[in-house]
Amino acid sequence: MYKYYSNHTQRVWHWSSTFAILLLWMFPIHVRAQFNTERVMIMGRSALYYEDYVLSIQRFSLVINAKPHLAEPHFYRGLAKFYLEDFTGAEQDVSNAITRNPYTPNYYNLRGLCRINNGKYADAEMDYRHSIDLDPADADVWHNMVLCQIEQKAYERADSCLDRMISKWPKTSNNYTIKAQVLLAKEDTVGAEKWADRALDVNAFDGSALSIKAMMLLKRNNYKDAEATLDKAIVQMPRQIDLYINRAMARYYQDNLRGAMNDYDAALEINNRSFIGHFNRALLRAQVGDDNRAIEDFNFVIENEPDNYIAIYNRAVLLNNTGNYKAALEDLTVILKEYPNFWDGYTIRAGIRRKLGDVYGAERDEFKVLKARMEGTTSGKKKSANKTRKESDHDIEDYNKLVEADKEEYHEQYANEYRGKVQDRETEVKPQDSYVLSYYSNQTFGHETATYHPLVEQFNKEHQSFGNLRITNHEGRVEITDTDRFFDDITQQSHEIETHQSGSGVPVSALILRALDYYFVRDFESAIIDLDVVLSKDRNNLLALFMRAQMRCALYANVEELTQDSRLELNKAADDLKRIFQLDRDFTSALYNVGNIYYYLHEYDKAEEAYTKVLAVDPHFAEAYYNRGLSLVMQGKVDKALVDLSQAGEFGLYSAYNLIKKYSKK
Repeated sequence: MYKYYSNHTQRVWHWSSTFAILLLWMFPIHVRAQFNTERVMIMGRSALYYEDYVLSIQRFSLVINAKPHLAEPHFYRGLAKFYLEDFTGAEQDVSNAITRNPYTPNYYNLRGLCRINNGKYADAEMDYRHSIDLDPADADVWHNMVLCQIEQKAYERADSCLDRMISKWPKTSNNYTIKAQVLLAKEDTVGAEKWADRALDVNAFDGSALSIKAMMLLKRNNYKDAEATLDKAIVQMPRQIDLYINRAMARYYQDNLRGAMNDYDAALEINNRSFIGHFNRALLRAQVGDDNRAIEDFNFVIENEPDNYIAIYNRAVLLNNTGNYKAALEDLTVILKEYPNFWDGYTIRAGIRRKLGDVYGAERDEFKVLKARMEGTTSGKKKSANKTRKESDHDIEDYNKLVEADKEEYHEQYANEYRGKVQDRETEVKPQDSYVLSYYSNQTFGHETATYHPLVEQFNKEHQSFGNLRITNHEGRVEITDTDRFFDDITQQSHEIETHQSGSGVPVSALILRALDYYFVRDFESAIIDLDVVLSKDRNNLLALFMRAQMRCALYANVEELTQDSRLELNKAADDLKRIFQLDRDFTSALYNVGNIYYYLHEYDKAEEAYTKVLAVDPHFAEAYYNRGLSLVMQGKVDKALVDLSQAGEFGLYSAYNLIKKYSKK
C-alpha cells in the first residue's frame, strides 16, 4: 500500500528545543525568519503524521505565504488535502510543487492519485510515466499506470506494460492477475483463466486470481468447485461484495437457498445500496415464505428504480399474499398498463378484485384472458430454462428469475493509503448563514470572516447598554433573562422618541436602539418602521440599511413557500445591501448577504455573481467560497464548485471537506 510520509516526519519535543528557542533571539532577524519557517514546516509535518490534516494545512499555508517559491510546503499541503479527499485542491497544490521542483517522483505519484480520483486517467498516466523516468524501479507506480490504461480501455498498452512488469517482478502474483483481467476485457476467457492459474501458482492466496477462477467455474456450471474457490477468495478479501453475490449464485444453483440468503445478507452489510443484493434476496425470501421482509427488499428496489416493473409485479404478488389487496391492485394496474398482454397479471388482478367485491372488474379481467386463450395469443414466447436473467433483461415473463450482472467487473485497488476525519462528518447541504448585527454570538462555531466594521465599533463606544454589538453569522440565542430588559428599553426609547417629536426631531440613535430591541423580541415589522424613519432622515445610514435588510430577511426565514409579496420584500432587502456596498466596498458582509438572498430565492446565477464580487474585494472570505461552491453545484457546475469548496476548507471552513467528498463521487 502506498504511503506518502515516513517516520522522519514524527518529531518529539526535547529540552534542547526550548534551549534553541532561547538562543534564537541572539541571531539576526533574517536568520530568525529562516529558523521559524523551518520550525513551522516541522510542526506541519508532525500534524500530518498524527492525522491532524486541518492543522497541517494551516501550518503549510503559513510557510507558503512566507516563502511561496518552496516546493515542499505545497506538496505537503496537497497531501493533507488528499487525505481529506479534496482531490481538486490537492492536485492544484501538487502541481505548484512540481512547477517549483520537477525532479521528485513522489510529487508525480501523488498528483497521479489525485487525477485518478477526479477521473483524469490519461493525465494520471502521464504523471506515472514522468515518475518512472525518474525512478523506474517503483513497482507501485507501474501498477497504477497499468490500471489507468485499463480505465482508458487502452488494453494493448496495458498488456505491453504488464509484460515488462512480469519480467521485472516475476514473483508478484498481482501482475499475472491484472493480465488476466485485461484478457477478460478483451473477451479472451481462455487466456484469462491461464493467467489466473499462473497467478495462483505464484501465490495460492491471491484473492483476485481466485475470484477470476471462480467466475470461470461458474460459467462452466461447476457450482460446487466455484463455491469452494469463492470460500478461499472471501477469506483473502472479506469486504469484496461481488464475491458474496457470486457465491450466493453458486449456492442457489445447488438449491442451498438459506446459504444464498446468508451471502446476500453479508453483501448488503458491506453495501446496502446493492440492487442485485436486494432483488435476489427478495426472491429467495419469497420462496421460503418470508413475504413481509421480501416486500421490504422490493420496496428498496422500487424506490431507487421506480420503473422496475418486474420488482413491482413481484411486490404485487406478495402484497396479495399478505392481504394488502388495495396496494396489490395499484401495483398490478401499473404493470398491466405497461404490459397489456401480460395474462398472468390479469388473472391475479381478477382474484384481487373479487376479494375487494369488484365482481364486474374481476369478470372483465377474466374475460380478457379467456378471449386471448380462444384466439391463441396467451402462449407467448417459450421461456428460457435458465434460473437467472441478466440485469438488462426486462422481460416481465422472467419475473421469478434471479438477476446476474451483465458483465463481471474486477476492481483492482490503486496503490495508495489514505484516511480522513473531517470529511467524514456529515454536513447538511445548505449555505453558510448570513451575517447579522447582534449582541449574541455563538463562539463554539469558531469561523467567521467579515466581523469588523468601524461603524459598529463607533456604535459600541457610544452605546453600552447590552454589551458589544457585533457582525456575526453564528448568532447565539437571546437569554431569557434579557427579554424583560429589551421590553424595558423599548419603553425607555419610546419615551425619548415621543419627547423629541414635538421639538428638535427624533434622535436617530434612539430609533436604531429601539429597532434592535424590537429585533430581539422578534417584532420585525415594528423594527422596519423605525428604520424607515431613520432612512427617511439619512438615506445613506449604513447601519440602518443593513438592519432593515436583516429584519426583512428575518421575516421570511422560516417561510416554506415564497409568495410574490415575500419575494418582493427579499429583493428590497437585497437592494438595501447593494446600496451599502456601493457606499462602502469594505462592507463585504453586506454583499455576501445579497448572495444568500438570491440563493434562498433559487436564483443561483445571481448568487454566484454576488459571491464573486465579494471575493474580488476579499479573496480570503471563506463563507463566500463555500456558498459560491454550493451555487455552482445547484447549476450543475460541480468541477468549478469543488475548487471553491477546496478554498473554503483551506481558509478554515472544514465542513467543506465533507461536501467535497459527497460531490466528488457524483
